[in-house]
Amino acid sequence: MYSTLRPSGPARPSAAEANEAIRHLVATRVDDEWPSEAYEFLLEEWAAASRAEIAAAQ
Repeated sequence: MYSTLRPSGPARPSAAEANEAIRHLVATRVDDEWPSEAYEFLLEEWAAASRAEIAAAQ
């Protein structure tokens, strides 16, 4: 019998948690600089969490 291995890294945030992190990033940026790398990372996390939540609801 085969068993599925669980990821050993940190769990992904929920879509709501990622969204809140995006809002915080935008609200606390300094000197009107756009933190593009951090924003892109959080946006990818939000998208992945949203897909997972939609798949779980189906």
